[in-house]
Amino acid sequence: LGMAAPAALQRSVVSPAGRHTASLIFLHGSGDTGQGARAWIKQILNQDMAFQHIKIIYPTAPSRPYTPMKGAFSNVWFDRYKICNDVPEHIESIDSMCRGLTELINDEVKNGIAKNRILIGGFSMGGGMAMHLAYRFHQDLAGVFALSSFLNKDSAVYQALKRNESALPELFQCHGTADELVLYSWGEETNKMLKSLGVSASLHTFPNLNHELNRTEIEKLKSWIVKKLPVDAQKAN
Repeated sequence: LGMAAPAALQRSVVSPAGRHTASLIFLHGSGDTGQGARAWIKQILNQDMAFQHIKIIYPTAPSRPYTPMKGAFSNVWFDRYKICNDVPEHIESIDSMCRGLTELINDEVKNGIAKNRILIGGFSMGGGMAMHLAYRFHQDLAGVFALSSFLNKDSAVYQALKRNESALPELFQCHGTADELVLYSWGEETNKMLKSLGVSASLHTFPNLNHELNRTEIEKLKSWIVKKLPVDAQKAN
């Protein structure tokens, strides 16, 4: 039996104010929605995160049984045996979502956006998903960001990078030292591992920040986004 094509992901979109020359895909944390992540950022900034030339896409993960919630249905990008960095990854669910998100990337490419003009990242589980997607399947993206995120100790991402020869997207990572759900040390270890495998990675530390976003962090992220996706690329095409 052939694999059924994954149903297109629901998405909330912030259109660029001017000509669309780049795209950003923001993946929400577990149990949230694209609409919810957008609203959260909007609440922190008192306005949508928006750019002159960058379209922002907030997709929603499909609902599925989620083991850490005793099998209750939740909007999660993949399943986990446990929220912990020393268990195996639930690789089937990760890979099937990589296919669904590849469709989303392909839609942007069909709209004339080059892959090196697309950024992907997210909060918590969304950042973990983004790292799988970019470092295993789409190494030609402009960059990756991971906010309060981590990879498991022998992640498939590390295995893929051990065999890798090509240039890799830069990683922008942020993590609060007071995070009780995804420990700061897990984020730090992920950063060290990726660096040792050739990823140019920065880690921005937020003292006393728990498992959440704050304004300083989003402003830092916005500056990095504009650095990776500068507006003047429109002169080139």
